[in-house]
Order: sequence, then structure tokens, then C-alpha cells
Amino acid sequence: MSNSSSISEFLLLAFADTRELQLLHFALFLGIYLAALLGNGLILTAIACDHCLHTPMYFFLLNLALLDLGSISTTVPKAMANSLWNTRAISYSGCAAQVFFFFFLFLAEFSILTIMSYDRYVAICKPLHYGSLLGSRACAQMAAAAWGSGVLYAVLHTASTFSLPLCQGNAVNQFFCEIPQILKLSCSDSYLREIGLLTFSVFVVLGCFVFIVLSYAQIFRTVLRMPSEHGRHKAFSTCLPHLFVVSLFVISGFFASLKPPSIFSPFLDLVMTVLYSVVPPAVNPLIYSMRNQELKDTLQKVMSRCTSE
Repeated sequence: MSNSSSISEFLLLAFADTRELQLLHFALFLGIYLAALLGNGLILTAIACDHCLHTPMYFFLLNLALLDLGSISTTVPKAMANSLWNTRAISYSGCAAQVFFFFFLFLAEFSILTIMSYDRYVAICKPLHYGSLLGSRACAQMAAAAWGSGVLYAVLHTASTFSLPLCQGNAVNQFFCEIPQILKLSCSDSYLREIGLLTFSVFVVLGCFVFIVLSYAQIFRTVLRMPSEHGRHKAFSTCLPHLFVVSLFVISGFFASLKPPSIFSPFLDLVMTVLYSVVPPAVNPLIYSMRNQELKDTLQKVMSRCTSE
């Protein structure tokens, strides 16, 4: 019986056996990765360069873009490298690093999405209190709490997962080191401790999701009462993209984590994992920029300035 101390590397899921399909997977992930880098990079540049966007909403959007860049950079480059070089291996320390950074960025991102719903709630439902409730100090504290909670959860889960004895081989049935897949390699009942931590995390995320839903219920009720059609359009243009992002993030993540064991499909597991780990960082910039006129105008200014130079 081997344990984690005797495992020097893990074997990640291979997307395809033929060289042509491996290269196709590499090209597909490369396109998604470059789109995420470009989109989030443009958002970061626009918010940093335009003082008109130095508001709480765009401050949290800047944090979201940073987390998206970190999240997709944690998983996709290694998957691309494995496809390009026709290998499945990832070192033990590399796997632990993937678990830590992915869990850290995942929890921090969902915390930021929760804070963004609170920001929209205050801006639309309590506009007279917006300055006092979401001042610069309060925004910095909330962002720090989001990042800090992500670090804390990541440390707990990484330490708990990699302290388990592993005796079911070293093949991880996913394209990156995902905690549920690593737990399947455990040969000890100690994995129940990590299951408990994961369950607690699910309830935390569920609580945040309920908060987001309730916030948007109040927001939409207030928006529908607005006499101005322009006001309603502006409110919906800032809220609907955020609601779509949260829904995609939560539904795919919950399905991947809480899917009944009777529904066993490696392809379905892969699709759900891609939906919550790869797609959001790539589509978030597009979703937020398409329906946000201020951000679109700033991006056009940045692009025209770059082309003129």
C-alpha cells in the first residue's frame, strides 16, 4: 500500500489519444486563454486609465478581472502544455499548487460576485446611502475580506487533502487537480474530514447565492417601479450581466460538485468543469462590456489611443 509520500507525480486526464485531436485541444484552449487574457487585460487597463470609472462598481469589477486572470492561468496552461507535449504528468507540488490557487481564486471570485450584488442593491434600492455604505475604505475592506477568505479556505482544503494517504494510484480523472478527484485516490476514512470541509464550503456558497438572489429580487422590484425608461434600461444593463455570470458560475459548479453518483459520465463531468472553471474567465469581459456603455466608451477610447500611437 502506497501513500501520498511515495507519489512524486499525478497523471491528469488526457483529452484525446490521437495526436491530431491533442493539437486541436491545444489550439482550442489557447484561443480561450488568449481571449481571457485580452478581455480581462482590457478591462483592467480601462478601469485603471479612466478616472470616471474609479467607483465601487468598477473597483469590484477590477478585482473580478484579476481573479479571472489568476483562475484561468492556474488550470489552462498546464492542460495546454500536456496536450502539446503529449504527456499527462503533473508533479506532486504542482498538483498541490493547482489545488491551492484554484480553491483560493474560486472562493475569492464568488465572494466578489456576492459583494457586487450588494453594491448594485445599495446603488439602486438605497441610492441616498450609497456614499456612506460603500466608501473607499469600506470597499477596500470588503475586497480584502474576499481575498483573505479565499486564502484561508485554500490553506484548509489543500492541507486537509494532501495529508490523506493515497493508495488508489495517481490518475486524476480531470484535466487539472480537482479535490473530489484526488479524494477518490484516498485509502483512508480520513477523507471524510475533507468531505466535511467541502460540504461546509458548499453551504457557505449556497448562503452567498441566496443573498444574491434576494438582493436581485429587491433590485428588480425597485427597477420595475422606475418611471424613467432610460433609468430602467441603465439599471438592467448593469445588473443582468452580473446575474448571468453568477448563474453560470453557480449552476455549473454545483452540478459538478453535487451531481448524484448514479449520473456517471466522464464527458459530462468534463463539460461541467470546463463551464465553471474555464468559460467564466473568458466570457466575463465580453458580458460586462457588451451591456455597459461607460465601459464600452472607455474601451473605445483606449483602443483608439493605442491605434493612433
